Amino acid sequence: MTTTEAPASTLIYDWNRRNRHGALSPLVDRKVSFLDETLRDGIQSPSVRDPSIEDKREILRLGASLGIDVFDLGLPGAGPRAVADVTDLVEYAEREKLGIGYSCAARTHKADIDAIADISQRTGKEIAIYAFLGSSPIRLYAENWTVDLLLERTIMAAELCRSHGLPMTFVTEDTTRTPPWILDKLFRAAVDHGATRLCLCDTVGHVTPDGITDLIGFTRLLLEAHGHKSVGIDWHGHNDRGLGVSNNLHAIEAGADRIHGTALGVGERVGNAALDQTLMNLKIMGELGDRDLTNLVPWCNKVASALGVTVSGQYPLVGEDAFRTATGVHAAAVIKAIRKGDVDLADRIYSGVPAGWFGKQQSIEIGFMSGESNVVFWLQQRGIEPSPDLVKQIFDLAKRTDRLLRDAEVHAVVDAWRAAGG
Repeated sequence: MTTTEAPASTLIYDWNRRNRHGALSPLVDRKVSFLDETLRDGIQSPSVRDPSIEDKREILRLGASLGIDVFDLGLPGAGPRAVADVTDLVEYAEREKLGIGYSCAARTHKADIDAIADISQRTGKEIAIYAFLGSSPIRLYAENWTVDLLLERTIMAAELCRSHGLPMTFVTEDTTRTPPWILDKLFRAAVDHGATRLCLCDTVGHVTPDGITDLIGFTRLLLEAHGHKSVGIDWHGHNDRGLGVSNNLHAIEAGADRIHGTALGVGERVGNAALDQTLMNLKIMGELGDRDLTNLVPWCNKVASALGVTVSGQYPLVGEDAFRTATGVHAAAVIKAIRKGDVDLADRIYSGVPAGWFGKQQSIEIGFMSGESNVVFWLQQRGIEPSPDLVKQIFDLAKRTDRLLRDAEVHAVVDAWRAAGG
């Protein structure tokens, strides 16, 4: 096979796989699930609004179409509106047969847990309770808490969840800054009293991959040593150091079997790990098989509009500039690939993300760094004959600017050229 006949995938040497230390393959070797926190942790961002119930339904529907397994629907202990919204979303998902799992957050307080149990009883559906409790020494010092108090609250919450017949995930806030001896006591107390999962939280975005490997390895060994091998491990990360997505991927490799995140990474401070980018990367890495992620961009766009979030043009996959170029040498390569009739080649020649896999496409623009090939292609794509004189006029205009030309500006040149007898 010659180079010109080769599929794009065979033309890419992948250094990512050359000496990989771990074998990821989460959906081949073991079941890894995903939990969306957009409608709970995501709307705790100080810069967003609480969406209408209609918007929440659509966010849920689009998220379910991506194969996201579980959705945190809110914190019912926050008040009547939260209770009403969570109830509505469970009923909506059942009517629409979305086939998803439900969870809600709760403090290790009786009122919070009872509020979730009431919704579960009213709807007749199981809702997993994610009961959270601060565990790090810095939090204990600030709150004047003791480890004995934490143990008391942990056991109370686990017993109460069990009495309601609902699964409990025990969530240690700030797990990544909590010493092993505290985690040992809390984890053993939680699972001994019925917790079915442990959620390890990088609440302030502190941890690096080495810390993740150590923490998840410690947790798994502890569970196995105490006869609780079947207890699941969640990973919940934040993005304060810009490591949220890479840490999600590393957590899978280190042994977590449920990964949390939010659409667009919305959340407190600089946000949570972006679930959209996590799924995108796993798809590119071949870890999601034939899962259809064409609704990934619509899901993110819906979240952006519903929460009032502005998506940066440079945001991966979703941003306006993700597959747009005006640089001459880059555009020329993409254009040559397109003219070969090979969309996959065009998607990969100057992009690490195949646009077509996610319902998008490459876009060639005209700007101050463009070559004449940009102009020719732009005109041809719109059914306009690329006369040398017309191409020169547009090209000269582009070189006189310090930005991309707007479509209307290019069309104005075309119209003037035609009016002059071109």
